[in-house]
Amino acid sequence: MEGAAREAIHRLKYGNLRVIAPALGELLADFLSTRGIRGDVLVPVPLHPRRERRRGYNQAALMAREVSERLGIPVVSEALARSKNTPSQTGRAQAEERRTNVQGSFYCPDPSLVKGLDILLVDDVCTTGATLESCSVALKEAEAASVTGVAFAREA
Repeated sequence: MEGAAREAIHRLKYGNLRVIAPALGELLADFLSTRGIRGDVLVPVPLHPRRERRRGYNQAALMAREVSERLGIPVVSEALARSKNTPSQTGRAQAEERRTNVQGSFYCPDPSLVKGLDILLVDDVCTTGATLESCSVALKEAEAASVTGVAFAREA
């Protein structure tokens, strides 16, 4: 991730620039639409409640709402919760370190919200896929039919 995409994500996450979420969500919706990627529900990757309170919002949820408006797929934010307040993944270069950091950090408080459904799991950035993988495990344990991870940007 570099250039304008990097700047946009950093300003959304760390600069409280929520007004950029509609544009990012529109780009993500266009990406999904042109590739025929569909799901029954959108589930944003959750922040730990403490981090969300400090930031004031969940950037993945903001983008998921925009995708929902454009594609008509409902958002089910309460389908996933974060049980551990893990350190930020930023700066963790090794895939194994990232995987260990988030392993077992997510759960489905109400499995009936995802059981038998095709889930589009939404995040802002994917680096190694560790967060998306950990969320997917929780969703599959709650008997989601399938989980497709989508992110606005890919960090190499």
